[in-house]
Order: sequence, then C-alpha cells, then structure tokens
Amino acid sequence: MGVCELEELPALLKPGGRLLGLDLGSKTIGLALSDPGLQIASPIDTVRRTKFTKDAEFLDTVIAGRNVGALVIGLPVNMDGTEGRRCQSTRQFAANLMARGLTLPTAFWDERLSSAAVERFLIDEADMTRRKRALVIDKMAAAYILQGALDRLRLLPGTAN
Repeated sequence: MGVCELEELPALLKPGGRLLGLDLGSKTIGLALSDPGLQIASPIDTVRRTKFTKDAEFLDTVIAGRNVGALVIGLPVNMDGTEGRRCQSTRQFAANLMARGLTLPTAFWDERLSSAAVERFLIDEADMTRRKRALVIDKMAAAYILQGALDRLRLLPGTAN
C-alpha cells in the first residue's frame, strides 16, 4: 500500500484491523496498539534497536500476531513545523519497511512534545522514579502518539464520536 494520509486509514482497514503506533528513537522503538474499534491506544512494548533487518522482523511478528491493519509512525517535526534529520530518518525507516515488502497502509503523525508530555505525566501523576520512567517512556510515547491519531480520526465527518 504505502504511505497515506491519516484520514485515509479507516477506509483502508479491514474490519477489526488495528493500528500499530511506533515511536522511533535512535536506540529504541516504542510500540502501542489500538483496540479493534479504533478508540483506545495501549502501550505494548519497547524494543531495543539493533540492525534494521532484525527490527523489521520483530515488527513483522507483532503485525502478524495482533491483527494489525495499518501503521501510525510518530514524525519528530521541529517545534517550528520544519522537518529535520530525525524526520528524514523516520521517513527512511518507513520506506525501508515498504521496500522489504510491508504492504500495510502507513501514516505519519506529528509527535512534537509527546515524550515530554508522557514524562511529565509519569513524574507528576504516577510519581515514577527516573529508572522506572526509562523502562516505559518509549511505549507510553507510542501510545500518546497513537491516541492523538485516533482522536483525530474520531473527528472526521461520518465517524462515530
């Protein structure tokens, strides 16, 4: 399928298909999964990045085992709205997934301040230590990104609110 706009995803999903949210970092990938009704994003895992092939194989396993119908990848846009090297790296990761045979529709979602918002929550509301935050921040950021995309999808005309 390839890269598409977020608003196109609902029409491209098979019934019951879920969205897999990715927060791509330089050292880890945070993963989150939507429910089949596309209402709630839940953090599922943080994976230490190795080589692209190994990372892609792990994602293949997650996709196959969780009825994933599309990907939402956090796009690390600069605060001024421009795209820098991290955006290029994220777009290249998606292109590499597609070049090796990924056929799922893939959309990008602006992830500005997602990690900061999650960290603030984990400090203020969950009262987590730095060590405990480090273990969950990436998958929580993926859930934050995916939930933002799901909330946007619910605002589309013709969708249930």
